[in-house]
Amino acid sequence: DHTLQILGPFPIHAREQHFLSPSFPLNLSEPIDYNAKWPSAYADDGLVGWAKAIMSTTDLLEVSFPDIRWSSLRATEGWAAFQLHAVLRSTITVSGGISESVVPNLLVAIKQGSFFTVLPRTSRPEVAPKWYAGNIYGMAAAPPHSVPLPAAPQPGQSTTFDLFVSGDYEIRLFGDPAAGGREVPTLSVGVSVGLEAQPRRTLVHSRGHDVVPDFVDGRAFGGAVGVGLRSSGGWWTVRDVKVRDDALGKKVNVRLLEETRIAPSQTRRVPVVLEQTEAFTGSALPLEFSVVSEGDIIQHSIDLPVKQIAKWTASDFTPVIATHFEGSTALPFVVVPPTTLVVGHAMPPLLFLHGAGLNVLDLAFWECAPPRQARSWIILPTGRTEWVSTCHAYTCRATLTALQGLDWHGPSAVNAWQSVAALAAILDGSPLWRAWAYPADTRVVLLGHSNGGQGTWHVAGRYPDKVLAAVPVAAYSKSQSYELTVCRSAHFVDPALRAILESSLTPDDNDLFLSNLVDTPILAIHGGADENVPVWHTRALVDTLKTWNTDANVTFREDPGQPHCYTAAFDNQDTQSFIDQSLRENDAAVQRSKSFTLTVAIPSESGSLHGCRVLALDTPGRCAALLLMCKDNGITKVFTKNVQAFSVQMEERYIRTTSFNVEGQQIVARAESAQDHQYLVFTENQGVWKVSPPYDLYIQPSGRLSAILTSSGPLQIVTPAHDPRHLSAATRLAHSLDVYHKIDASILEAKEVQDLSHLSAANVVLITDGSDGLLAELLAGGGTPFTFEDGTLVVRGRVVKQSEAAVFLHPHPTRPEGLMLVIYADHETALERALRLFPVRTGITVPDWIIVSPEADKTGAGGVVGAG
Repeated sequence: DHTLQILGPFPIHAREQHFLSPSFPLNLSEPIDYNAKWPSAYADDGLVGWAKAIMSTTDLLEVSFPDIRWSSLRATEGWAAFQLHAVLRSTITVSGGISESVVPNLLVAIKQGSFFTVLPRTSRPEVAPKWYAGNIYGMAAAPPHSVPLPAAPQPGQSTTFDLFVSGDYEIRLFGDPAAGGREVPTLSVGVSVGLEAQPRRTLVHSRGHDVVPDFVDGRAFGGAVGVGLRSSGGWWTVRDVKVRDDALGKKVNVRLLEETRIAPSQTRRVPVVLEQTEAFTGSALPLEFSVVSEGDIIQHSIDLPVKQIAKWTASDFTPVIATHFEGSTALPFVVVPPTTLVVGHAMPPLLFLHGAGLNVLDLAFWECAPPRQARSWIILPTGRTEWVSTCHAYTCRATLTALQGLDWHGPSAVNAWQSVAALAAILDGSPLWRAWAYPADTRVVLLGHSNGGQGTWHVAGRYPDKVLAAVPVAAYSKSQSYELTVCRSAHFVDPALRAILESSLTPDDNDLFLSNLVDTPILAIHGGADENVPVWHTRALVDTLKTWNTDANVTFREDPGQPHCYTAAFDNQDTQSFIDQSLRENDAAVQRSKSFTLTVAIPSESGSLHGCRVLALDTPGRCAALLLMCKDNGITKVFTKNVQAFSVQMEERYIRTTSFNVEGQQIVARAESAQDHQYLVFTENQGVWKVSPPYDLYIQPSGRLSAILTSSGPLQIVTPAHDPRHLSAATRLAHSLDVYHKIDASILEAKEVQDLSHLSAANVVLITDGSDGLLAELLAGGGTPFTFEDGTLVVRGRVVKQSEAAVFLHPHPTRPEGLMLVIYADHETALERALRLFPVRTGITVPDWIIVSPEADKTGAGGVVGAG
C-alpha cells in the first residue's frame, strides 16, 4: 500500500534506536489505536499522533513533519533538534497462485530506514517481531532481505500483512536541511517489496559483490578475486573453481582460497586466487564453480567482466583498481601511479582516506582528492565498504560527513594499512612493475577529506610511527561533537552507568590522542564557509595539539569563503610544497621532543610512538599514558598512567641505551635482552616494574564489543542446532556485517563445532540460549566474570533473568590472538534486543559486556541493568 501511516516525531539520541524498540512507542503485540496520541517534546502541546504520507514514486516515501516549529527548536537546541524517530506502517498483500507446499519468501529492501519487520495483521500477542536491519546508508551492493512470511497465505486468496519501519533521521547521516535551503528535515525512505523467484533452492550470482582487479597490459593488478553468490534457499558449499576455456586455462589459473559455505538467504563473496603465466587480453573470465547442496553436485558458470587498461605513462594514466585478500575476503582499492620512475629511490606513497558518500571505485570524487604525484603512488582504500550514498537532492552535499561504516576506525584502519602493504607486494611481485616498487614497511603521507579527514586525525594519532606527515581537510573532530543534548536514555539511566557506556566511545575521541602527534608534521586545512563541518572543528584540534606542545609541528590553513568540498584544498602550491618537503625528509633523523606522551585507549588498535608502545592496561575502558623523558642517548625516564605493560623498540633511531628509570625504579636490561630481540618489554606487578621476555608479549584486545569485527578471517557465527529462530538471527547478523562492512561470516551449527577446539583462529560469535553445551564449556575455563550455573547465566553472583539478554566478549577458546562474542538470550524477544546491540555501526555505546532488560524498549539505555 503506497499510502503509509506515520507516527511521530519523537526525539532520539544518535544510535539510540539500537537500544529502543524500533516500533517505539508502540507495543506490536497489542492492538494499535490509530486515533491515540503519544507524548513527544517536539509538539506544541506535547502530543503527536498518526498522519498519512503517500509515496512520491513507486518506491520512495518522503517523511516530514511541517507542523513542528523547527526554527524555534534550532534556536535553542541547535542540531540536537534534528535527530528524530518515527514509525512507518504500510501493508503488503500477497494474492493468488500460492502453493501450500512452497510458500515464497518476501524480498524486502528498505533504504535509509534503520529497521523493519513484517507481521500478521491480527492475532499478534504470541508473535515476537523479527527486526531486520534496513540499508540506512543506501549502500549500493546491498542485497535485499529474504523474509519468510509470518503466516502461510491461504491458497487462491489474498492475504495481507503489516510492514513496520523504524524511520530515523540522523543529522550526522542525512545532513542539516539548512544546507539545502530547507527548514524542515525530510527523511527519504526507499521501500521495495517483491517475491523470491521460484524455485527457491537456487544459487544466484550477486554481481554487486564481485571484486576483480584491473588488467594492466594484460596482467592482473592483484591476485585476489571475489565472486558474489547468494542462496535463495538451502545450504550451499562451494568446493572448486576452474576456467571453462581450456586454452585460456593455460594462461590464467584459478583456485579457491578456501571452501565457502552459504546459508539460506546469505550472500558471500567467494575468494578465488588468480595466477597468470601469460598476458590475458579478454573482456571476461569464464569461471565454473563446483557447488554442493543436499548431496547434489552442481556446476555453476559465471562470466566475470574484466577491465583492460594500458600501462601508465608520464602524461597519461587511468586510475587502477587493485585487489588483495584480508583474511579470506577479496577487497579492492584504487591506486594512481607516479609520473616519474625513480630507480633505487622509491618515494613513500600518499595514503588518501575518502569522505562518506563517495565511491572511490567509481572515481567520481576527484574534486576532493590530491592530484597525481611526480614520484609517489597515491593509494585510495575503500575502508572495506564503498560507502555509496543514495541521498536525495538537498541532502547530497550534507552527507559527505555522514558517519558510515567504521569511520576509518578498527577494521577500516586495518584495511587502509593493508592496502599499502598490498600495493608493495603487487609491484615487487612482477618484473614488469618491480622498478616502481617501494619498501613494504614504508611510512606514508596520510591525507583525507571530511570523514576521511577525521580518519586522518584518528589513524595518525593511533599509528604515529607509520605516518611521515598528515594533511586532514574539512575534518570533523569526532562523532561525539555531533552528539545531542536531548535523548530518552538520559532521563532514565544512572549517570555512573551512563559513563561506563559512553566510555566505549573513548577510542573515537580524537582530541584525547593528540599528544601522539606533537612531532608529526601536519597541515590542517578547512574551508572558511564549510556548510557541513563547521571550521571550528579543525581550529579546536589545532588548539588542543598546541596546548600539548606549543612547538608542535602543525600548520593551520583556513581558506576564506570555501565550502566543504573544493578542488583547491589539495591541488595548490602550499599543499604540494608541504607534501614534497615531507617526502624529502623521509630519510632524515626522526625529530623527537625532549619529552613526549603516548596516549592509548585500546592497545590492539594503537601502534608505537618513537618506538614505544602500550601493550596492556591496568583498567580497560580507561585511557593509558606513557610520559617519556629523553636525552641524547634516547629514552631515560618513563612515567605511566593505567599501564600494565609497554615495549621499547631497540633501534638506533629510537634508543641507544639499555638503562631505564621507570616510575623511579632503575632498570638495566641484560645484554642478551638488548641484542637478541628488537624490543624490550616492561611489565608491572604490584607496583614493581621489570623487563620481561619478549615471548611474553601480549597486546590487550578488549575495550568494547566492536573489537570482534577485527578478525583474521570470516567471523564464525555459531547457533544451536536445528533452531530456526537462532538461524534467522545468524543470517540477519551476517547480512548486516556484509552490508555495513563487507565483513564475511560463516554460519555454523553447534553440532558441527562439537567442541570449542574445532573452531578456527578467526573471531567467533556464539548465539545461544545455553542449551547446546558450548556456553557451559566456554565459561568453565574462566576468562570473564560470567559463569553458567544450573542452566542459567550468572555474572558476579547475579542471575541473568529470562527476560534479559547479555552480550559480552570472551577470550577465544583456543587462540590467544582471537576473540569470542557471546549473545545470550533464552527468550525470543530478549534475543531481538541483544541483536540490535551488535556493533555494526559506530556510535553504539557497548563496552566489553552489557545486560539489557525489556525496559530498554521504551527507555533506551535506561533498560541497561549492567555493563563494564
